[in-house]
Amino acid sequence: MQPPQQPARQATDRSLLSSPSWWQRNGSVVTLLLLAPVVSEVLYGSTRVSAIPALVPEIMCWGCGALLIRHFTRRWQKGWTSMMLMGLALAVAEEFVIQQTSIAPMVTVAQQPYGRVFGVNWVYFEWALFYECAWVVLIPVQLTELLFPAQRRKAWLGARGVAIASLFFVLGSFMAWYSWTQRVRVQILHMAPYTPSPQHILAGIAAIILLVVGAYLVPAPAKPAESRPAPPPWFAGIVTGVLGTAWSAFALISWGPGALPHLPYLWPLTVGLGWAACAFFLVRRWTASSGWSDWHRYALVLAGVAATMIGGVVFFAVDGASRLDWIGKSVLNLAAVAWLIWIGRAAKWRQSA
Repeated sequence: MQPPQQPARQATDRSLLSSPSWWQRNGSVVTLLLLAPVVSEVLYGSTRVSAIPALVPEIMCWGCGALLIRHFTRRWQKGWTSMMLMGLALAVAEEFVIQQTSIAPMVTVAQQPYGRVFGVNWVYFEWALFYECAWVVLIPVQLTELLFPAQRRKAWLGARGVAIASLFFVLGSFMAWYSWTQRVRVQILHMAPYTPSPQHILAGIAAIILLVVGAYLVPAPAKPAESRPAPPPWFAGIVTGVLGTAWSAFALISWGPGALPHLPYLWPLTVGLGWAACAFFLVRRWTASSGWSDWHRYALVLAGVAATMIGGVVFFAVDGASRLDWIGKSVLNLAAVAWLIWIGRAAKWRQSA
């Protein structure tokens, strides 16, 4: 007579119940892939409802780019300064190599160049550099890690995942390059074909390499300073919301629509650089303070998402948008706000930094 198999079966059942589901293992990856283009492009309105198929290459380019940046930041055990430098590298890649928006003649409402010197649209490039770094990488990564706090310190990709994400990033970058430079600019906007000079491409690649190397060499974050308490979450959110909204709306000048055609371009360049430096200094100081918690991170994310949505409303009003795009933006923005409020009410975050 064989002994009963019930204990072994019970152990097997417990093992199956304790094994993580597919979503628990991959939900953070999927979430970041979607949030990177949705936060930066869709909620802002640069990718409109009438052109929503453009979201596919954006997921491949922006999503995979943000995912790879987050992976190497965690694998190198670096902090958000390192992530910011690699976010800047991704922005340079977009502006000089992929869609080449910062070196090609601008597509503007007034059809006039503004701040274009030595073949570079400097005012627009400065805006895009920090906007894409913050709203493509930093904010989506923070939000994803808030949604998956147990995986915050982990590198979400293995060697195979890095290879797959890199492949899709290259493929999405090619799709974005072809759709913008060969189709939209030429066939839809009826602009002359543009071929960048080798010097501009090489300068962009050199900047990317320097930024990535700098991200690797940045020291690991130090322990929070006990003598410097963090500000209240509401205060941090309001300050970053004001800074972010102004930067999001700064696109009106950077695109050169004729809003301030007689303003010397060095003025917005200088003010913009100081504005970005101020935001960097404040956030760096706050995150290195004692008491910095997930509620502070949530406040920054909420303020950042609100800022891009408000800036997009201003951009729609000046640039013009169809009724479908206005309705689509309004619905998506309201849905995003409701979702973020629900996250804040339902989350049980750890209060440690």
